[in-house]
Amino acid sequence: MTPRQVTAMMVTSMAALGAIGSLLGIPLGIAGHHLVVPRMADAVSISLPSYMTDVWQAPALAGTALVGLAIAVLGAFVPARSAARLTIAQVLRSE
Repeated sequence: MTPRQVTAMMVTSMAALGAIGSLLGIPLGIAGHHLVVPRMADAVSISLPSYMTDVWQAPALAGTALVGLAIAVLGAFVPARSAARLTIAQVLRSE
């Protein structure tokens, strides 16, 4: 593979993992919030106003997903460039 192909392969694989993480993590986070926050309020016998419990808006969730994807891509780029610069002899020696 050419260095550009190695970089593209590693960055796209991490982008896929970032997208899967966003698609799984956001709904799980919302579900966890809906489970934990009311129980915490009940444990201390208080009622929370709606502005403290209704905190999920679609634009913020979309932004969170995009930021997660960007972090995965940017985090993969530097190691991908380093791996692309290695020769076959260096790779075989490191195994």
